[in-house]
Amino acid sequence: VQLQASGGGLVQAGGSLTLSCAASGRRIGSYDMGWFRQAPGKEREFVAYISSSGDSTTYANSVKGRVTISRENDKNMVYLKMNSLKPEDTAVYYCAATSLTKWATKASDYDYWGLGTLVTVSS
Repeated sequence: VQLQASGGGLVQAGGSLTLSCAASGRRIGSYDMGWFRQAPGKEREFVAYISSSGDSTTYANSVKGRVTISRENDKNMVYLKMNSLKPEDTAVYYCAATSLTKWATKASDYDYWGLGTLVTVSS
């Protein structure tokens, strides 16, 4: 499965962005999906996870309450809506897919990765 994240950009602190992840090659309905981010000089970190059906989600503590992950399997799309953005949210955001691991919160749990999209939050 090929993944492509989009929707990043420059936003002021307190603003909102919705990232999209478009999948191709396979239907994503059988994959659990995740969003990760990597800030300059830092390791890639988990942001959000959603199960294949969309019934289960989990979030990193750093974004909990500000971020919502969702999916539309019929459109082969996954989304990450981010509110109340902070400068520390600045990073390249990646979507990823896994068919093997439930409640996957580690990068090593994921089989497929897309190219990232840059989110820059100005103070």
